Amino acid sequence: MRGETIIVVRRVQVGVDEGNNPVYETEQETVANVLVGSPNGENAADSNRPDGIQIDADLYFPRSYTGVPLRGQSVIVKGRKYRVVGDPFPVDGGMTPTDWNMTVPVTRSDG
Repeated sequence: MRGETIIVVRRVQVGVDEGNNPVYETEQETVANVLVGSPNGENAADSNRPDGIQIDADLYFPRSYTGVPLRGQSVIVKGRKYRVVGDPFPVDGGMTPTDWNMTVPVTRSDG
């Protein structure tokens, strides 16, 4: 198996403005060899969005990923931006049968 290359998009605070409000910029990190699970799409349950759809998928990050925690971050997969759900963390139980050890659930809403 071979994964795809995705982009992790992070918001980082770079300072504060005159009103002491945080100022953010984005940084991007390319991550290779990420397995992309099949997305599932379903109609949004919100009655205010009759044409809305929510797409959820799982990404499987490689053991070689040493970037910052993914909580609150976004990822770009095949040109589409998704939001990371929860606080994914690597799982190593002593066995290393594959190159991937972290499941990252992502979601996107359209419409």
